[in-house]
Amino acid sequence: MHKSALPQEGTETFKDQIRIILVETSHSGNIGAVARAMKNMGLGNLWLVNPSSFPDEASYARAAGASDVLDSAHVVSSLDEALADCVLVMGTSARGRKVPWPVCAPPEAAAAAAEHAGSGPVAMVFGRENHGLSNDELQRCHYHIHIPSNPDYSSLNLAAAVMVISYEVRIAMLEHAGDTRLGAEAPMYDAATEDEYWDVPKADGHQMELFYRHLEQALVAMDFHDPENPRLLMPRMRRLFGRIRPDSMEINILRGVLTYVEEHVRRANENTAPERESVPGSPNKDANAGDEPRKDTK
Repeated sequence: MHKSALPQEGTETFKDQIRIILVETSHSGNIGAVARAMKNMGLGNLWLVNPSSFPDEASYARAAGASDVLDSAHVVSSLDEALADCVLVMGTSARGRKVPWPVCAPPEAAAAAAEHAGSGPVAMVFGRENHGLSNDELQRCHYHIHIPSNPDYSSLNLAAAVMVISYEVRIAMLEHAGDTRLGAEAPMYDAATEDEYWDVPKADGHQMELFYRHLEQALVAMDFHDPENPRLLMPRMRRLFGRIRPDSMEINILRGVLTYVEEHVRRANENTAPERESVPGSPNKDANAGDEPRKDTK
């Protein structure tokens, strides 16, 4: 059976399975400060999506001894690339959204990260310094993380936000290990999670994105979804399946169902194609085909 291993500090699981992702960072010094915060908390897996400038002197100067985190950073051109193999995705958000999304505080987010890190990469996504993550980017997340800062001065520096989350992740990891450095032997995080006895790994980010595209394609084919007037259908579908978190086999089954539906829609459309229109004033042979000859009633 598929069962998550418990991450231990000092192992590759602890250091590398927690993926810190920065989206379109505008100030390279913030990247260095984030690397320092990560190394303070024992994390080393940094991904950068379209940074304005990296690598450069400012980033390494602010890293202050965490240059190894910068040296191994992954630079990619899209968030999809950074999330493709992740089993759990959480994005930081300070704003309310049109479609409510599952929101958790940093301790709960860290506990979930520690629980799932043994199954594959867990992503913690941070947005731009000036306006955070877009709605589309947040819809790629299973959960939104809200840091309950002072409402009168709620804006956090990027590195400070990463430090808050990284600290909570470290505490959660130490609790998993029963580490006595917490002051006393900490109990295991006892989440009621289906992963403990699950037989198939959860679908990763790439599989889910392919499914969402297929789902939208099928809904359009059925005339259920109008891409010119989409309203909030697909965001709600993303939220639904993000909450369910299907496994790889379930996604394959769902895509098989969608393919079956698409084939039936195609056949139905072929069978109901409009008949050839007759020219006004001329007999319609098709319409009368097979009729009995008319008899004179006189």
